[in-house]
Amino acid sequence: MTPRFSAVFVRDGAPPRRRVVTVVSLALAGAAAVLWSLPDPLTARAGALAVFCLTLWLGEIVRPWVPTVLLLLLSPLFLGGLKPGFGWLPVAKWLLEPVLALFLGGFALGLAATRFQLDAAVARLALRGSRGSQTGLLVLVTTATAGLSMWMSNVAAAAMMFGALRPLLAGVVPGAPLRRTLLLGVAMGANFGGMATPIGTGPNGLALAALEQSHPISFFHWMAFSLPLALLMTALAVVLLAWSGKLRGHVPFEIPAAAALSGRGRALLAIFAVTIALWLTEAFHGLPAWQIALGAFGALFAAGFLRWQDLPELDWSTLLLVAGGICLGRLLEQSGFVRLVADLVPWAQFPGPARMAILCSATALLSALMSNTAATAMLIPLAMSFDPSPAAPVLVALSASMGVPFVVSTPANAMAFGEGGLRTKDLLLPGLLLMAVGVALVAFTGPTILDWLGVP
Repeated sequence: MTPRFSAVFVRDGAPPRRRVVTVVSLALAGAAAVLWSLPDPLTARAGALAVFCLTLWLGEIVRPWVPTVLLLLLSPLFLGGLKPGFGWLPVAKWLLEPVLALFLGGFALGLAATRFQLDAAVARLALRGSRGSQTGLLVLVTTATAGLSMWMSNVAAAAMMFGALRPLLAGVVPGAPLRRTLLLGVAMGANFGGMATPIGTGPNGLALAALEQSHPISFFHWMAFSLPLALLMTALAVVLLAWSGKLRGHVPFEIPAAAALSGRGRALLAIFAVTIALWLTEAFHGLPAWQIALGAFGALFAAGFLRWQDLPELDWSTLLLVAGGICLGRLLEQSGFVRLVADLVPWAQFPGPARMAILCSATALLSALMSNTAATAMLIPLAMSFDPSPAAPVLVALSASMGVPFVVSTPANAMAFGEGGLRTKDLLLPGLLLMAVGVALVAFTGPTILDWLGVP
């Protein structure tokens, strides 16, 4: 693999050649198996293309935009002659999803917050607000990370909080309960906070895109359901970690003073406040959330908080991954492949709560082992094939955020492990318990609460 190819197409740091060969071989073998096993040319070609691109995503040997581009280019080539809906123009329209504009605005706000240290100010306030209490520090650090993860990438939120804690924990013994508990608290806060807003994590965007035509969900309605769930899961994580870590007394280091925001920082905070207020009052003024996001995007550049040179620093990786998930869902749904797979299982024989429990459990488990966006892209079309209610994609997306028990489950988990002082079982035991509780909450209470909020 040449350096130039590596820099453009593969993830940072070229993967081992054996891994590349293995992933590509599996992708080709899986595509060939689907192509030869299905008699209908449309579903066979669509399934083969989906399996190939999904394997590339899961193998993580290429950048996220590569499978997305392959889906957009190969769908018209392989399927355009079989069905008009797979021509070049209809496939290109898959990218005209309002949720992508919503994520773009959210990423711009997150980048500006980092540039003007709004996120660092939140971290310092959390540290200072604990007043030296170990339990108080865990509560505030976890909650602050969750709050940041609502509006920016959970990777960025976790990285910022780890950066704030690193100097303080430098003198703490690696195996000390306080160090272990705080690292886990940051990871769990980043994982669960993303559920609370439509822009918090990729699966949320896929759910909104799936419902855009049939039952659009406003920013407020999403938060009305998911914010209490995110707060509850964060609170359960804090209680579990504080109990298992046996935290008591004061921290063995000095908490730094919270620095005041600059004038530009306060002006940026005002843009944040106006944007969030407009998002939450969408029902009153009628402006769609994606238009508000684009307005915030323009305001940040017009006011000089971001420059055009900053565009490459936006989280294009996640945006393209979400776009790829949308394209994959459209491919599987419009080709009839999802219906074919769904018919293989007698879903009608299962009671409604059992079906939802199986679906949510499968989503959480797959998300614990692979990209939660890729897992959601697979399962949302499947869920809607046997449960056409608007609640199904929402519950699948939220269940994806529950897959947290392994080091490799989320970037935040891997970052926490990389800080040192954690063992695999430190994350596994609380992660499994939180995943089980979270899936049960989503599966058994979610449909009722969503129906009460007007999402049947």
